[in-house]
Amino acid sequence: MHPELTWRPLTREDARASADLLNAMEAVDRTGENYTEEDTLQELVDPYADLERGSLAAFAGEVMVGYAKVRFRPVAAEVHRVFLDGGVHPDHRRRGVGTRLLRAGVEAARALHALHHPAAKLVVDVHKAEHVAGLAELVRAQGFTPVRHYRHLEHPLGDAIGDAALPDGLRVEPWSEPADEDFRRVRNLAFEDHWGATPMPPDHWRNKVVNQTFQPAASFLVRDAAGTPVAVLVTMWWEADTAATGVRDARFMVVGTVREHRGRGIASGLVAHALRAVADQGYDRASASVDSAAPPGGSGLFERAGFTPTMRYVRWALEP
Repeated sequence: MHPELTWRPLTREDARASADLLNAMEAVDRTGENYTEEDTLQELVDPYADLERGSLAAFAGEVMVGYAKVRFRPVAAEVHRVFLDGGVHPDHRRRGVGTRLLRAGVEAARALHALHHPAAKLVVDVHKAEHVAGLAELVRAQGFTPVRHYRHLEHPLGDAIGDAALPDGLRVEPWSEPADEDFRRVRNLAFEDHWGATPMPPDHWRNKVVNQTFQPAASFLVRDAAGTPVAVLVTMWWEADTAATGVRDARFMVVGTVREHRGRGIASGLVAHALRAVADQGYDRASASVDSAAPPGGSGLFERAGFTPTMRYVRWALEP
Protein backbone atom coordinates (compact mmCIF):
# COMPACT_ATOMS: atom_id res chain seq x y z
CA MET A 1 0.00 0.00 0.00
CA HIS A 2 0.99 3.61 -0.63
CA PRO A 3 4.24 2.99 -2.55
CA GLU A 4 4.69 6.75 -2.87
CA LEU A 5 4.99 7.14 0.90
CA THR A 6 7.79 6.38 3.34
CA TRP A 7 7.06 5.39 6.93
CA ARG A 8 9.18 5.83 10.05
CA PRO A 9 8.90 6.87 13.71
CA LEU A 10 8.77 10.55 14.55
CA THR A 11 11.90 12.31 15.79
CA ARG A 12 12.52 15.64 17.47
CA GLU A 13 13.76 16.94 14.12
CA ASP A 14 10.22 16.63 12.73
CA ALA A 15 8.84 19.68 14.57
CA ARG A 16 8.63 21.89 11.47
CA ALA A 17 7.06 19.16 9.32
CA SER A 18 4.61 18.36 12.14
CA ALA A 19 3.52 21.99 12.41
CA ASP A 20 3.02 22.21 8.65
CA LEU A 21 0.85 19.08 8.68
CA LEU A 22 -1.26 20.21 11.63
CA ASN A 23 -1.84 23.63 10.08
CA ALA A 24 -2.88 22.02 6.79
CA MET A 25 -5.37 19.90 8.74
CA GLU A 26 -6.67 22.99 10.56
CA ALA A 27 -7.39 24.73 7.26
CA VAL A 28 -10.01 22.04 6.57
CA ASP A 29 -11.07 20.76 10.00
CA ARG A 30 -11.51 24.18 11.65
CA THR A 31 -10.92 23.08 15.22
CA GLY A 32 -9.23 26.34 16.21
CA GLU A 33 -5.83 24.68 16.71
CA ASN A 34 -2.83 26.29 15.01
CA TYR A 35 0.81 25.48 15.66
CA THR A 36 4.31 26.91 15.55
CA GLU A 37 7.40 24.75 15.30
CA GLU A 38 8.03 25.40 18.99
CA ASP A 39 4.57 24.07 19.85
CA THR A 40 5.08 20.79 18.02
CA LEU A 41 8.57 20.38 19.42
CA GLN A 42 7.04 20.56 22.90
CA GLU A 43 4.88 17.57 21.98
CA LEU A 44 7.83 15.65 20.57
CA VAL A 45 9.94 16.08 23.73
CA ASP A 46 7.10 14.95 26.00
CA PRO A 47 8.79 12.68 28.58
CA TYR A 48 5.89 10.21 28.25
CA ALA A 49 5.96 9.98 24.46
CA ASP A 50 8.39 7.24 23.46
CA LEU A 51 8.82 8.21 19.81
CA GLU A 52 10.83 5.17 18.77
CA ARG A 53 8.33 2.66 20.18
CA GLY A 54 5.22 4.82 20.17
CA SER A 55 4.96 6.74 16.90
CA LEU A 56 4.70 6.35 13.15
CA ALA A 57 4.70 9.03 10.45
CA ALA A 58 4.10 8.92 6.71
CA PHE A 59 6.05 11.15 4.33
CA ALA A 60 5.67 12.09 0.68
CA GLY A 61 9.22 13.19 0.04
CA GLU A 62 10.02 15.72 2.76
CA VAL A 63 6.34 16.47 3.51
CA MET A 64 4.71 14.74 6.46
CA VAL A 65 1.25 13.58 5.36
CA GLY A 66 0.16 11.67 8.45
CA TYR A 67 1.22 10.58 11.92
CA ALA A 68 0.19 8.61 14.97
CA LYS A 69 1.73 9.10 18.40
CA VAL A 70 0.86 7.59 21.76
CA ARG A 71 1.52 8.89 25.25
CA PHE A 72 1.58 6.52 28.19
CA ARG A 73 0.69 7.56 31.73
CA PRO A 74 3.34 8.15 34.39
CA VAL A 75 0.99 6.60 36.95
CA ALA A 76 -1.64 3.89 36.53
CA ALA A 77 -3.59 1.95 39.14
CA GLU A 78 -6.38 -0.33 37.90
CA VAL A 79 -6.64 1.28 34.44
CA HIS A 80 -3.87 2.59 32.18
CA ARG A 81 -5.36 5.03 29.67
CA VAL A 82 -2.92 5.51 26.79
CA PHE A 83 -3.62 8.62 24.72
CA LEU A 84 -3.42 8.16 20.95
CA ASP A 85 -3.15 11.26 18.78
CA GLY A 86 -2.78 11.55 15.03
CA GLY A 87 -4.02 12.94 11.77
CA VAL A 88 -3.78 12.84 7.99
CA HIS A 89 -3.21 15.66 5.52
CA PRO A 90 -6.49 16.53 3.73
CA ASP A 91 -4.93 15.68 0.34
CA HIS A 92 -4.17 12.13 1.50
CA ARG A 93 -7.40 11.19 3.27
CA ARG A 94 -9.64 8.26 2.33
CA ARG A 95 -6.69 6.31 0.94
CA GLY A 96 -6.13 4.01 3.91
CA VAL A 97 -3.39 6.14 5.48
CA GLY A 98 -5.45 6.90 8.58
CA THR A 99 -6.38 3.24 9.03
CA ARG A 100 -2.74 2.15 8.91
CA LEU A 101 -1.71 4.86 11.36
CA LEU A 102 -4.56 4.12 13.76
CA ARG A 103 -3.72 0.41 13.80
CA ALA A 104 -0.06 1.21 14.35
CA GLY A 105 -1.01 3.50 17.23
CA VAL A 106 -3.02 0.77 18.94
CA GLU A 107 -0.12 -1.66 18.59
CA ALA A 108 2.25 0.96 20.01
CA ALA A 109 -0.12 1.47 22.93
CA ARG A 110 -0.03 -2.26 23.63
CA ALA A 111 3.76 -2.28 23.57
CA LEU A 112 4.18 0.71 25.88
CA HIS A 113 1.49 -0.58 28.22
CA ALA A 114 3.30 -3.92 28.53
CA LEU A 115 6.53 -2.06 29.25
CA HIS A 116 5.25 0.42 31.86
CA HIS A 117 1.99 -0.79 33.47
CA PRO A 118 1.42 -4.45 32.54
CA ALA A 119 -0.64 -5.22 35.65
CA ALA A 120 -3.26 -2.59 34.84
CA LYS A 121 -6.11 -2.79 32.33
CA LEU A 122 -5.24 -1.08 29.03
CA VAL A 123 -7.59 1.46 27.46
CA VAL A 124 -6.59 3.43 24.35
CA ASP A 125 -8.12 6.93 24.13
CA VAL A 126 -8.63 9.17 21.10
CA HIS A 127 -9.87 12.73 21.68
CA LYS A 128 -11.07 14.68 18.65
CA ALA A 129 -13.57 17.37 17.63
CA GLU A 130 -16.93 15.80 16.84
CA HIS A 131 -17.36 17.55 13.48
CA VAL A 132 -14.12 16.35 11.79
CA ALA A 133 -15.26 14.60 8.61
CA GLY A 134 -14.64 10.86 8.50
CA LEU A 135 -13.18 10.64 12.00
CA ALA A 136 -16.10 8.77 13.59
CA GLU A 137 -16.18 6.21 10.79
CA LEU A 138 -12.43 5.66 11.02
CA VAL A 139 -12.28 4.99 14.75
CA ARG A 140 -15.51 2.98 14.87
CA ALA A 141 -14.12 0.69 12.16
CA GLN A 142 -11.22 -0.14 14.51
CA GLY A 143 -13.51 -0.88 17.47
CA PHE A 144 -13.44 2.45 19.31
CA THR A 145 -16.64 3.59 21.03
CA PRO A 146 -17.58 7.05 22.37
CA VAL A 147 -17.27 7.18 26.16
CA ARG A 148 -17.28 10.90 26.96
CA HIS A 149 -18.19 14.26 25.47
CA TYR A 150 -16.51 17.60 26.11
CA ARG A 151 -17.67 21.11 25.31
CA HIS A 152 -15.44 23.96 24.22
CA LEU A 153 -16.78 27.23 25.63
CA GLU A 154 -15.87 30.85 24.93
CA HIS A 155 -16.29 34.15 26.79
CA PRO A 156 -16.27 37.53 24.96
CA LEU A 157 -14.86 39.47 27.95
CA GLY A 158 -15.82 43.15 28.00
CA ASP A 159 -19.16 43.87 29.66
CA ALA A 160 -19.95 40.15 29.91
CA ILE A 161 -17.66 39.68 32.93
CA GLY A 162 -19.65 38.95 36.07
CA ASP A 163 -18.98 40.15 39.58
CA ALA A 164 -18.56 36.90 41.54
CA ALA A 165 -16.18 37.34 44.45
CA LEU A 166 -14.11 34.94 46.51
CA PRO A 167 -15.49 34.03 49.95
CA ASP A 168 -14.15 35.97 52.91
CA GLY A 169 -10.85 34.78 54.31
CA LEU A 170 -9.42 33.70 50.98
CA ARG A 171 -6.81 35.46 48.87
CA VAL A 172 -5.66 35.04 45.30
CA GLU A 173 -2.12 35.35 43.99
CA PRO A 174 -0.59 35.07 40.52
CA TRP A 175 1.87 32.35 39.59
CA SER A 176 5.45 32.74 40.80
CA GLU A 177 8.43 30.43 40.68
CA PRO A 178 8.34 29.77 44.46
CA ALA A 179 4.63 28.90 44.23
CA ASP A 180 4.94 26.61 41.20
CA GLU A 181 4.98 23.44 43.29
CA ASP A 182 1.81 24.58 45.09
CA PHE A 183 0.14 25.07 41.69
CA ARG A 184 1.07 21.55 40.63
CA ARG A 185 0.08 19.97 43.93
CA VAL A 186 -3.33 21.67 44.02
CA ARG A 187 -3.98 20.63 40.42
CA ASN A 188 -3.29 17.02 41.37
CA LEU A 189 -5.50 17.19 44.48
CA ALA A 190 -8.33 18.95 42.64
CA PHE A 191 -8.41 16.37 39.85
CA GLU A 192 -8.18 13.25 42.04
CA ASP A 193 -11.86 12.45 41.42
CA HIS A 194 -12.02 13.60 37.78
CA TRP A 195 -12.63 10.84 35.26
CA GLY A 196 -9.47 9.68 33.53
CA ALA A 197 -7.16 12.09 35.38
CA THR A 198 -3.87 11.02 36.91
CA PRO A 199 -1.30 12.97 38.98
CA MET A 200 1.16 15.07 37.00
CA PRO A 201 4.76 14.51 38.13
CA PRO A 202 7.14 17.49 37.85
CA ASP A 203 8.53 16.57 34.43
CA HIS A 204 5.04 16.18 32.97
CA TRP A 205 3.96 19.48 34.56
CA ARG A 206 6.91 21.32 33.02
CA ASN A 207 6.26 19.86 29.59
CA LYS A 208 2.47 20.25 29.43
CA VAL A 209 1.81 23.29 31.61
CA VAL A 210 4.79 25.52 32.37
CA ASN A 211 5.96 25.72 28.77
CA GLN A 212 6.08 28.44 26.09
CA THR A 213 2.26 28.76 26.02
CA PHE A 214 1.91 29.25 29.80
CA GLN A 215 0.72 32.69 30.91
CA PRO A 216 2.01 33.27 34.46
CA ALA A 217 0.40 36.70 34.92
CA ALA A 218 -3.00 35.18 34.09
CA SER A 219 -2.63 32.03 36.24
CA PHE A 220 -3.76 32.12 39.85
CA LEU A 221 -3.71 30.26 43.14
CA VAL A 222 -6.23 30.69 45.97
CA ARG A 223 -5.05 30.33 49.57
CA ASP A 224 -7.07 30.13 52.77
CA ALA A 225 -6.41 32.22 55.88
CA ALA A 226 -3.68 29.82 56.98
CA GLY A 227 -1.91 30.10 53.62
CA THR A 228 -2.91 26.64 52.44
CA PRO A 229 -3.57 26.52 48.68
CA VAL A 230 -7.12 25.37 47.89
CA ALA A 231 -7.80 26.22 44.23
CA VAL A 232 -5.94 26.85 40.99
CA LEU A 233 -6.49 28.34 37.55
CA VAL A 234 -3.90 28.01 34.77
CA THR A 235 -4.10 30.10 31.60
CA MET A 236 -2.36 29.33 28.32
CA TRP A 237 -2.10 31.21 25.01
CA TRP A 238 -1.08 29.99 21.57
CA GLU A 239 0.77 32.51 19.45
CA ALA A 240 -0.12 30.61 16.28
CA ASP A 241 -3.84 30.92 16.99
CA THR A 242 -3.61 34.70 17.28
CA ALA A 243 -1.48 34.90 14.12
CA ALA A 244 -4.11 32.89 12.22
CA THR A 245 -7.25 34.55 13.60
CA GLY A 246 -6.25 37.94 14.97
CA VAL A 247 -7.91 36.94 18.26
CA ARG A 248 -5.89 36.75 21.47
CA ASP A 249 -7.57 33.92 23.36
CA ALA A 250 -6.85 33.19 27.04
CA ARG A 251 -7.37 29.47 27.43
CA PHE A 252 -8.28 28.46 31.00
CA MET A 253 -6.59 25.08 30.73
CA VAL A 254 -6.78 24.04 34.39
CA VAL A 255 -9.49 25.14 36.83
CA GLY A 256 -9.88 23.14 40.02
CA THR A 257 -10.74 23.27 43.71
CA VAL A 258 -9.66 20.67 46.24
CA ARG A 259 -12.59 18.53 47.27
CA GLU A 260 -13.05 19.68 50.86
CA HIS A 261 -13.39 23.32 49.76
CA ARG A 262 -15.96 22.83 47.00
CA GLY A 263 -19.45 24.27 47.18
CA ARG A 264 -18.30 27.61 48.61
CA GLY A 265 -18.16 29.60 45.38
CA ILE A 266 -14.36 29.57 45.23
CA ALA A 267 -14.19 28.47 41.60
CA SER A 268 -16.74 31.08 40.54
CA GLY A 269 -14.80 33.83 42.26
CA LEU A 270 -11.52 32.60 40.81
CA VAL A 271 -12.89 32.47 37.25
CA ALA A 272 -14.33 35.99 37.61
CA HIS A 273 -10.97 37.22 38.89
CA ALA A 274 -9.17 35.59 35.96
CA LEU A 275 -11.64 37.03 33.44
CA ARG A 276 -11.03 40.55 34.71
CA ALA A 277 -7.28 39.95 34.68
CA VAL A 278 -7.11 38.69 31.09
CA ALA A 279 -9.34 41.52 29.91
CA ASP A 280 -7.00 44.03 31.58
CA GLN A 281 -4.02 42.25 29.99
CA GLY A 282 -5.36 42.77 26.47
CA TYR A 283 -6.86 39.40 25.62
CA ASP A 284 -9.87 39.44 23.29
CA ARG A 285 -11.55 36.29 24.56
CA ALA A 286 -11.35 33.54 27.16
CA SER A 287 -12.07 29.87 26.56
CA ALA A 288 -12.26 26.57 28.41
CA SER A 289 -13.12 22.91 27.86
CA VAL A 290 -15.51 21.03 30.13
CA ASP A 291 -16.28 17.34 30.52
CA SER A 292 -20.03 16.92 30.05
CA ALA A 293 -20.07 14.51 32.98
CA ALA A 294 -17.66 16.44 35.18
CA PRO A 295 -18.13 16.70 38.96
CA PRO A 296 -20.91 19.09 40.01
CA GLY A 297 -20.28 22.70 39.06
CA GLY A 298 -18.07 22.13 36.02
CA SER A 299 -20.16 23.14 33.03
CA GLY A 300 -22.59 25.31 35.02
CA LEU A 301 -19.72 27.25 36.55
CA PHE A 302 -18.58 28.52 33.17
CA GLU A 303 -22.06 29.16 31.80
CA ARG A 304 -22.95 31.23 34.86
CA ALA A 305 -19.75 33.20 34.27
CA GLY A 306 -20.88 34.06 30.73
CA PHE A 307 -19.23 31.34 28.64
CA THR A 308 -21.17 29.82 25.74
CA PRO A 309 -20.47 26.45 24.03
CA THR A 310 -19.04 26.61 20.50
CA MET A 311 -17.74 23.11 19.73
CA ARG A 312 -18.03 19.55 20.99
CA TYR A 313 -15.30 16.94 21.36
CA VAL A 314 -15.64 13.18 21.70
CA ARG A 315 -13.44 10.85 23.73
CA TRP A 316 -13.28 7.51 21.95
CA ALA A 317 -11.98 4.44 23.79
CA LEU A 318 -10.79 0.97 22.85
CA GLU A 319 -10.02 -1.92 25.17
CA PRO A 320 -7.74 -4.03 22.96
